[in-house]
Amino acid sequence: MVKVMVQMYPVVRAESTEERKKLRPLGRNKERFQEAMDGMPDILRAMDDLGVWGVSSIEHHFHSEGYEVGPSIGLNTGYWAGLTKNVRVGSLGYVMSVDDPIRVAEETATLDHITKGRCFVGFARGYQSRWTNVLGQKIGSVATLSDGSDADEHNRKIFEEQVDLVQKAWTEESFDYKSDLWEYPYPHDEGLEGWFMGDITRQLGAPGEMDDEGKLRKICVVPSPYTDPHPPVFIASNASVETVEYAGKRGFVPCYFSSIGRCSSYGPRYTEVANQNGYNFAHGQNQAIVRWPHIGATEDEGAQMAMDWSSDIFMNFYGPLFPEWAEKGQGTTSRAEILELMDKTGLFQYGTVSQVRDYYIDQWKQLPAEYITLIYHYAQTPKQDMIDQLKIFMEEVKPALDELTEYPDLDQAAE
Repeated sequence: MVKVMVQMYPVVRAESTEERKKLRPLGRNKERFQEAMDGMPDILRAMDDLGVWGVSSIEHHFHSEGYEVGPSIGLNTGYWAGLTKNVRVGSLGYVMSVDDPIRVAEETATLDHITKGRCFVGFARGYQSRWTNVLGQKIGSVATLSDGSDADEHNRKIFEEQVDLVQKAWTEESFDYKSDLWEYPYPHDEGLEGWFMGDITRQLGAPGEMDDEGKLRKICVVPSPYTDPHPPVFIASNASVETVEYAGKRGFVPCYFSSIGRCSSYGPRYTEVANQNGYNFAHGQNQAIVRWPHIGATEDEGAQMAMDWSSDIFMNFYGPLFPEWAEKGQGTTSRAEILELMDKTGLFQYGTVSQVRDYYIDQWKQLPAEYITLIYHYAQTPKQDMIDQLKIFMEEVKPALDELTEYPDLDQAAE
């Protein structure tokens, strides 16, 4: 069965780009942000009732325009956990090219306990230079668009090292570590002298944490996760083959922000690499596809939903990331042209239930992904409309995809 996830930022509501300009910077508009927060309890409880598998937040900073206001994903996860009983809560994800791995390990392990195992964790490399370069300045990381440049390779190196450190902190009772990036403890080679609880730590702390000379030699990150060995891990990706192979080696779930052509190309490679590393995944299993559906009573109504809820953020934010934008996007104003550009990305769908369902059936025949992540751009999409859209998807679209995604071991977790 397909596991439905929902990505929430929120997007701060504006009636139009003109209003967004009039109220600039909308990201700091406390009334509109509070409006988005006020609607979350009803949405989260609806997800619980509808059987949604998971809800995720995303780490983005400095969104003065109000498009992706998600600076505190740990707080979101904890808040949502208190509103729900069944839906899993987590992130998609922490930007590990700039974040402190020890803080991430501690926060996510604590969230895993708060939820008693309903937590999942996502990691991302960071592609938005406005804030990634600021937060990454002390560790020498800058944003990347997976272009194979020296900066891209450096970002990947830091990302992979930091994720490894989160896993060490999750799974090892105590450890020491030294690289160009981090020393644990600090200083590493000499050991930390003068820890005022040294004698007590030697008696009550982790074995080997203190040496016989009174120096701290290891760190012990607490708590360990509730889930053994750790919560499921998702990797945000535009489906670069390097990221797909990286996720496959570790059994992480790649979450494809990509057209089905790229997903169906890299999906088999993921399965091949994962199974070479001891996993037993069927075609499409342990993989996720990201989509933006807009389902109306008529095709035109679905198209208007796409215009009302997604065209602003597409034209001003997503659009420049796609090749078609350079040729057609700038200066585009007509409804038909905007819808055409959105359609060409392969990420946005609109129309009637049957049209959208058939679209997804065709995609799942190419890659029967175990997970689908839906984005509705709440609160640009009004609260009740988002709940209605989720209900339609869960009751009218998901059952058709379930028929295409029967795996030999349905409950196998991403470890």
